[in-house]
Amino acid sequence: MKARIAMALTLLSLLTAMRAYGYTERDLLQHAADLSAVKSAVVTGQEWIPYPVYADRTAWDKLLGENKSHLIKRGEQLLGYEWKVIKATDYIEYERSGNRQIMETPFGSNTAAIADLLMAELAEGKGRFVDQLINGVFLSCEMSSWVLSAHLGREQISHRSLPDNKKHVIDLTAGDLGSLLAWVYYYMHTEFDNVNPVISSRLRQELQERILDTYITDHSFWWMAFDYKPGMLINNWNPWCNFNVLQCFFLLENDRGKLAEAVYQTMISVDRFINYTHTDGACEEGPSYWGHAAGKMYDYLQLLYDGTGGQVDIFDQPVIRNMGEYIARSYVGNGWVVNFADASAKGGGDAPLIYRYGKAVGSDMMKRYAAYLNSLPGKKTLAAGRDLFRTLQTILYAGELNGTTPAYQSPACTWYPETEFCYMTNKEGFFLAAKGGFNEESHNHNDAGTFSLYLNATPILIDAGVGTYTRQTFGSERYTIWTMQSAYHNLPLINGTGQANGKKYRATDVAFHPKRMAFSANIAAAYPEGAHVKKWVRSYTLNNASVKVQDSFTLDKATEPNRINFLTWGTVDITVPGEATIRVNGEKVRLTYDKNAFTPSLETIPLDDPRLSNVWGKEIYRLSLHAVDTPLSGTYTYTITKLH
Repeated sequence: MKARIAMALTLLSLLTAMRAYGYTERDLLQHAADLSAVKSAVVTGQEWIPYPVYADRTAWDKLLGENKSHLIKRGEQLLGYEWKVIKATDYIEYERSGNRQIMETPFGSNTAAIADLLMAELAEGKGRFVDQLINGVFLSCEMSSWVLSAHLGREQISHRSLPDNKKHVIDLTAGDLGSLLAWVYYYMHTEFDNVNPVISSRLRQELQERILDTYITDHSFWWMAFDYKPGMLINNWNPWCNFNVLQCFFLLENDRGKLAEAVYQTMISVDRFINYTHTDGACEEGPSYWGHAAGKMYDYLQLLYDGTGGQVDIFDQPVIRNMGEYIARSYVGNGWVVNFADASAKGGGDAPLIYRYGKAVGSDMMKRYAAYLNSLPGKKTLAAGRDLFRTLQTILYAGELNGTTPAYQSPACTWYPETEFCYMTNKEGFFLAAKGGFNEESHNHNDAGTFSLYLNATPILIDAGVGTYTRQTFGSERYTIWTMQSAYHNLPLINGTGQANGKKYRATDVAFHPKRMAFSANIAAAYPEGAHVKKWVRSYTLNNASVKVQDSFTLDKATEPNRINFLTWGTVDITVPGEATIRVNGEKVRLTYDKNAFTPSLETIPLDDPRLSNVWGKEIYRLSLHAVDTPLSGTYTYTITKLH
């Protein structure tokens, strides 16, 4: 009896912890089909593939249409391509300086060349690109690893950034290249055999050992999440890697039992990702990562649907639809999106992907939004990229997308109660985005309680985003980078102290009142003990012609004046006491504050990182309001109005 009571208490504790971390054991895929059902449903012999076989020139001409000549031209540019050698020191450089690009750039160049050459050969069908494809394939087979230097250290026996050849590792790019080469094998192995049978034989062996066998026998990779425990992170790696693996199995494995086992294993793993995602469907990594998170999950689900003859289907589940519609709801306009965490402020998403996802879940919002993106000015040419599945799907559904009426308008408000994201708009052109959350979200910045403000689809008060990824970005030095710190978000420094990183540092009492268009969060718990803060309620109210931001606080101790920070990329005039006028690209607002309570200052932040400067230009600015006094409690109010 005591043992059973103890076990019950343990299970209750575990379930409580899972709820606290947002993990809900839905297991939608496993409920949709067990292993026996999967074994009966899987389509073998690659009969699920909806694209023509290589030799069917008429079908390829019809499928590609006007894309045919473009794809051939891209391939022709690579007929003299010099395949890049990735040197040992390119891998080692990640440890020496933190530079990732020195290894990733040539690797990515080779992968892109393989994709373009394959599409060119599929488009033309004359064998002109086969020799170069063979060169790319053979070079790939000769590589010790298909894993990035930045990812090797976590999984290798040596824990170093140079391939040690002691075990195969599946990461994002090993999966990407593996799935691309699986498509190459499917379409071209007969053509390769006409040149030399060793080529396709070697490729098939490498894919078997590096992807198929590794996935089945090694369950140690963190992204699989088979050993999930409360507090573990499950992010875009999970659906991304599983999608790549699933492609490889459906393209290469024709033993029904082995195929079913692998497919079901991916279902268990992807269930962990869906379980981890809040029911509201928001992507805590931001819109830039949606295509790699929810978007890859959709690709996975679509391939699973096709590869099981439609028998494994969870597209009718609300959480799957919510995850899709997040990308549309996070769009501000003119290419700008709500960018929390490491996401960029520019984007909008991949229109063909959004359309297909919307079609699958029956979302008119997503389909219209995709058509709107597709209708925007700009040259739209088909590029293969390293995700061949998406390329082929884009071609397959191009006619439907082009025939959809473009229509999109931001909803008046969007509230994600579990992820604690809130978007509000009004007729004056304001779009206000605020968040609660905690400081250990995926790609986290210390930003609980922050906000961004847009006027007529122009960012006014901003989230800078993140710079080029280096070793420091995802290591122990992450929060030494200024973009990660709360001092460089639209937040207060309390007693001279910024927010801390970690699960326990979070917003509490988060609430949204749609009738009043008001959002509030107590952000005291997001700060460490040194802030001496007992309560700090940050609230945002969107009125007809203005935005009111308010801080109501109680401190245990006041050691130095508080400082309220606002980031902008516009020109700022603080010459009038109690006012800051901000001008950005023709838009103009005035931020008013109590001139007796604050002294303003303005700091220029130069942007020498291209990932930031490509979005904001050469510099951004930090407007700081320095409190004159050090009260233990009080209320600060800042009002932002539109100027004509």
